Amino acid sequence: MAEQIVLVRHGETEWSRLHQHTGRTDIGLTERGERDAVAVADELQQWSFSHALSSPLLRARETARLAGFGEPELIDDLMEWDYGDDEGRTTVDIRKDRPGFSKWLATPPGGESVADVAVRVDRFIDQIVAREGHAVVFAHGHLLAVLVARWLDLEPVAGRRFPLATASISVLDTYREDRVLRLLNHRCDLN
Repeated sequence: MAEQIVLVRHGETEWSRLHQHTGRTDIGLTERGERDAVAVADELQQWSFSHALSSPLLRARETARLAGFGEPELIDDLMEWDYGDDEGRTTVDIRKDRPGFSKWLATPPGGESVADVAVRVDRFIDQIVAREGHAVVFAHGHLLAVLVARWLDLEPVAGRRFPLATASISVLDTYREDRVLRLLNHRCDLN
């Protein structure tokens, strides 16, 4: 069983800076996002990782590379939530059309529901617990929030209670027989 699973949300992108829903649009990091990803590298040195895994989307791969993990294993199930027609829009903008909108409670038109994301996350958890040693996972804010919720045996919608900043580190672990959260949303000494 994986000893600890260290989750790293990708560095800042232009869309994350502007609070736009960034699901499958494959955009890179801003200059700040690149600096923050480099800063994450120092923090990750406290572990000796047996596995480095990443979403195949550019922003996660770039974060992995800049954090010192040049060729992580790419896992499609780690891609961010598919926001469908809400891709690129802010929550404020979406609520003009759909008052009270929450991605956690309603499926975006043409996109995935939180239950759909949970299916992918649960499949990934099954794969990762079968591995030995520490694992580092580079992925996306909402996907990782669902992963934290599911690791803790919570409903997928509970992911909304675990907001993750860009270039943040969280740690999943076990204590005796229970899955636990050791660290959430740790920001390194970033500029």
